[in-house]
Amino acid sequence: MAGPIRILLADDHAVLRSGLRLLLDAQPDMQVVGETSNGTDAIRQAGELTPDVILLDLTMPGLGGLDVLPVLKQRLPRCRILILTMHDNAGYLRQALEAGAAGYVLKGALDTELLNAIRAVARGETYIHSAITHHLLTDIQAPSESPDRWQLLSSREFEVLRLVALGYTNSEIAEHFTISVKTVETHRARGMEKMGLQTRSQLVRAAIAKGLLE
Repeated sequence: MAGPIRILLADDHAVLRSGLRLLLDAQPDMQVVGETSNGTDAIRQAGELTPDVILLDLTMPGLGGLDVLPVLKQRLPRCRILILTMHDNAGYLRQALEAGAAGYVLKGALDTELLNAIRAVARGETYIHSAITHHLLTDIQAPSESPDRWQLLSSREFEVLRLVALGYTNSEIAEHFTISVKTVETHRARGMEKMGLQTRSQLVRAAIAKGLLE
């Protein structure tokens, strides 16, 4: 990525936003380009500022993070959204991943973990707070999400699903492999069928169990 990671802060706690801005602006590879306290304004500012990463709280006045997520992903598909929340809850985690979040970090995380998370999602990876990863692992349904099912995939299906789990869009994967979006969709659909998976959150859990997101 050329230049610093451009970040938009969306959280209704002014003190937290102030602390985050000080932390992030002190990093040579990061720049806070805007901040907001509500979901509606987050959508507006994201459209105007086109940040690389949005730190998004789940609980805000009016539109919450889960309401805002699909709108942001539709309007800014290349923007990476990192959930920063107090909710250590598998249900919220699954919903966020399914809606297109690239990462999930708890507000109690150390500064170093948050910085690592921002850099990871900016690189196109998926990042999940270590304290909540166990929720995904214990929620894996056998045998449909068994890591052994990865062996059923062709090499291209495997790579496509791995990139989908990391948060890449179909268009980005098509560009990466120099193939059509339609071909990517075919590999993705066939791979998901072989794995017995239906949603991206299930795929992410299976990828974590396989060790593909480490």
